[in-house]
Amino acid sequence: MDDLLLSIDKISVKYGSIEALHEVSMHVKKGDIVSLIGANGAGKSTLLKAIMAQVPLSNGSISFEGEEICSVKKHGKTTHQLAAIGMALVPEGRHVFADMTVEENLDMGAFLVKDTKEIARKKEEMFDFFPILSQRRKQKTRSLSGGEQQMMAIARALMSSPKLLLLDEPGLGLAPLIVQDIFHKIRKINEEDKVTIFLVEQNARMALKNSTTGYVMETGNIVLSDTSESLLNNDKVRAAYLGE
Repeated sequence: MDDLLLSIDKISVKYGSIEALHEVSMHVKKGDIVSLIGANGAGKSTLLKAIMAQVPLSNGSISFEGEEICSVKKHGKTTHQLAAIGMALVPEGRHVFADMTVEENLDMGAFLVKDTKEIARKKEEMFDFFPILSQRRKQKTRSLSGGEQQMMAIARALMSSPKLLLLDEPGLGLAPLIVQDIFHKIRKINEEDKVTIFLVEQNARMALKNSTTGYVMETGNIVLSDTSESLLNNDKVRAAYLGE
């Protein structure tokens, strides 16, 4: 399939004797926003770590733009190499550099970009897109609110102009209005910058309302997949994840 960007084929991940992921298969098409929902401990973050080569596979393979990037049969690409081919992860908890300024954090996101003019241009683009960051550009990151730090973490990931943006719990711990603002920005990144997005989010309603395709994970297994609209109307999903 020419429109396939990320293909996950029957991957498993073990932590010692515990299998955190069991033969998970998923597909992310170019231009889509794909959401993965599930309870705490279902394995969602482990899946993102597996995609970014932060944990080894015990089974299966992962391909990006038709090229196998990770499998149990051969040595796959490193996290650094995955960033170089167009993948970026915004981890759960943001993991910002607290003692650096906002501007310095954005510079860290451009570590693969060699053209200083391009880095400067990209930073200004981020400051235009997130105006609050422009106002805070010289402030230490630790002084930012949780929502501002999340925006900065997303901006830092976008500094490398990724083809695929992986987001792990972007709404975690944020007030509802801030979460709405974050998701509005996510949609704009997808629509205007044509960045494909794979979104892991515990707020199932928000995730499904802002995505095209959805997957449901339970105890390391994909148990449902459909259009996001269909999952929003699925009785099992409504009962288990939407509080209805």
